[in-house]
Amino acid sequence: MGIYINKGNFGFRQIRNSEYVDKSGLIAEVNKTLFTEQKFTCVTRCRRFGKSMAAKTLAAYYDHSCDSRQLFADLQIAQDPKFEEHLNKYPVIYVDMTSFITRFKDDAIIQHIQDELKEDLQAAYPQVTLRDSDDFMAFLQRISIETGEHFVFIIDEWDAICREFAEKKPEVMEGYLNLLRRMFKDVSGMEVFAAVYMTGILPIKKFKTQSALNNFLEYSMVEPRNMGSFFGFTKDEVRMLAERHGVDFDELEAWYDGYQIGDELSMFNPNSVMQAVMAKRCRSYWASTGAYDAIAGYIRMNFDGLKDDILILLSGGRVKVNTTKFQNDMTIIQSKDDVLTVLIHLGYLSFNWRKSECYVPNHEVAGELSNAVEDTGWEHVVKALRQSEKLLQATLNGDEEAVTRLVDVAHDENTSILSYNDENSLACVLSIAYYYAHGDYIFHRELATGKGFADIVLIPRKYVESPAIVLELKYNQNADSAINQIKRKEYPAKVAQYTDNLLLVGINYDKQQKTHTCHIETYHVE
Repeated sequence: MGIYINKGNFGFRQIRNSEYVDKSGLIAEVNKTLFTEQKFTCVTRCRRFGKSMAAKTLAAYYDHSCDSRQLFADLQIAQDPKFEEHLNKYPVIYVDMTSFITRFKDDAIIQHIQDELKEDLQAAYPQVTLRDSDDFMAFLQRISIETGEHFVFIIDEWDAICREFAEKKPEVMEGYLNLLRRMFKDVSGMEVFAAVYMTGILPIKKFKTQSALNNFLEYSMVEPRNMGSFFGFTKDEVRMLAERHGVDFDELEAWYDGYQIGDELSMFNPNSVMQAVMAKRCRSYWASTGAYDAIAGYIRMNFDGLKDDILILLSGGRVKVNTTKFQNDMTIIQSKDDVLTVLIHLGYLSFNWRKSECYVPNHEVAGELSNAVEDTGWEHVVKALRQSEKLLQATLNGDEEAVTRLVDVAHDENTSILSYNDENSLACVLSIAYYYAHGDYIFHRELATGKGFADIVLIPRKYVESPAIVLELKYNQNADSAINQIKRKEYPAKVAQYTDNLLLVGINYDKQQKTHTCHIETYHVE
């Protein structure tokens, strides 16, 4: 067993000793690429979405220095016709790039990587001569020729060096990309490797429109191809975990669901789900794994239209984004589309590829994005978010005057950015104004009720004793007509499946007077 080569299956064995959701189907997809021109695979996804787990799974399956049959015997891959053909049949080189950036900060890090890999290979193949002139790839090629072996090369966190050095020492990043080209674009790579699998956060860097390693098939948060189901937990998988651990599925769904990954329309953050089912408590686990200051930095760039888009996203809306121009380099941000694309790759936004729209996926991420906005210096937005707590309390108290006053403030703070010409724009402003409610409520815009769509409905989370809130919004009418519409279209009947304790809130904006009016009624479903 080496440091990088033939590490065995210890990593995956630890995974199987823990709670494990079967994602072994990934192996079948990689098996299809073995010894083909499609053997180079790069799968990138945001942090805490199982990147390293997938890499360790593949390493345990292919590594010929161990016997992993029992680890996979009860998993999906064991039913695949190719399972036996490739099980533990190849020398595996496994490199986690974060191990280098934590030890080496100097310009020679690329040489350190090559030296350590060559040293490990020499120990594994002492019968093959290592020449002074050999770089890593030359030595590996000679080993392959003399032994007849073909290697599986797995790189975890491939982009860690890019993220660490791109801004401070771009020449180091360029040297790293040249090393990857030497290994994987040179003709010798086609001869030496049975397969190459890289994983990280960012897709491979582009130069203009071309990938630096354009022979790789890339799978990302923007374009996952057929890999979407392996990027996170599906709804069925989370429901199974909830039943197994006695955790409320509806709460897990409200907190962690909402990612669209390719054609997978309902994907959950796996790390957050696992922590929630173990702790039997939903909270922001994923957000706490990384600082939001970097996110605030991107938002603070404030390219034309970015502030508008962030407000719409915070209010539960969706915005168009062009993801194709981003160079997959977090130091080269040239437009609001680049900022939004970075946030998609980092998991702070989800992406509907059919409509080219992004949105905030769930309650957990919404809280983190709100924190980032507070660090941007957008004082009027921050003020609106902080006034939100007072607005919710005034609503629950039935204080129509206070609600009217606070909605006026939200209007004054946000209409310089959002047009305020109809009920939809009023709903956007009020969605921001009621942002604080996300802590105790599940927030719905345009909730289908059978006889129409309620503008905004706040359903209390389980174990929250506050009433549900149905908000109907009018433009140049009156607040009473909003209440009457709620009753006439029987909106409360839809909400009654959650609670029979409701507050009906009608809000109208008079364009001439430039004032709001509010009417609040308590309502009990019979």
